[in-house]
Amino acid sequence: MFNVYILKCNDQSFYTGHTDDLDTRLAQHQQAYFNSCYTAKRLPVELVYQAEFNTREEALILERQIKGWSRKKKQALINNDWTEISKLSKKQPPKQHHQPNPKSFQLTPKPHRSP
Repeated sequence: MFNVYILKCNDQSFYTGHTDDLDTRLAQHQQAYFNSCYTAKRLPVELVYQAEFNTREEALILERQIKGWSRKKKQALINNDWTEISKLSKKQPPKQHHQPNPKSFQLTPKPHRSP
C-alpha cells in the first residue's frame, strides 16, 4: 500500500509527500534523517492527513495535485470539508486582457522618393 500524507510543520506550513512505509517515513521526518528535506528545519512536524492507495502511481498523482493547491484548499482537505474543496476548485473566469489585433499593426510601405 502507498500513502499520501500532509505534515503540518512547526512554522505552520504544510509538507506533502507519499511513501510505501508511513511509520518509517514519519520517523525520518521527525529525526531530520534527510538534512536537505523541507521539514528538517521545521521540526517538530505533525501528521494531519493521510490517504491510502493500491499503487504508487495513484499516490503520486494525488501528491502532485495537492502540491498545486492553495493553503486554504489543503486545509479544507485536512478538515474533510468537501463543500469548501469544491468551492475552491471552481475555476475563476479568465481576466479579459485587451489583445491588440496584429493586422492593425501592419506597416504600409511609403513610396520611395528620389533626392
